[in-house]
Amino acid sequence: AGAIARLGALLQSGSKEGTANAAGALWNLAASSEERQAAIATAGAIAPLVTLLQSGSQEGEANAAGALKSLALGCEEHRAAIATAGAIAPLVALLQSGSEEGKANAAGVLRNLAFDCEEHRAAIATAGAIALLVALLQSGSEEGKANAAGGLRDLAARSGERPAHSCKARGTV
Repeated sequence: AGAIARLGALLQSGSKEGTANAAGALWNLAASSEERQAAIATAGAIAPLVTLLQSGSQEGEANAAGALKSLALGCEEHRAAIATAGAIAPLVALLQSGSEEGKANAAGVLRNLAFDCEEHRAAIATAGAIALLVALLQSGSEEGKANAAGGLRDLAARSGERPAHSCKARGTV
């Protein structure tokens, strides 16, 4: 947990290379353990990762999106925290102008956010993600195409087709 807190702090005060590497380390940690995902969220790293989506190098932006993608997978509380931190607009921007890896990871985060929350789906659609996800189907990497297709699937789902509930009751949107 000491390393996670230090990596979270580096996200806020490091150089472009330092923040990119910190986000990459958090991505690797989040991808391998639900316990580590919880530690990352508890350490307050979600908001700095969202900030890095907008202010990092291309590598930093891609790594931040990768970390958020892992944090959002399977954890409703993390998805809520990511949306509340304002991630949707910068993720859509990353879909438009990021690196290939950044676009693929951004599509993955949006896919995970759309999975079980009508409000997230509406916010993602309103932010303009649908056309960008369709474009990624044509020109993205294999991972980008898969994440875009999954995101479009989850955005198109209606109540009853996928587990969906109101996030407003939890104060997340």
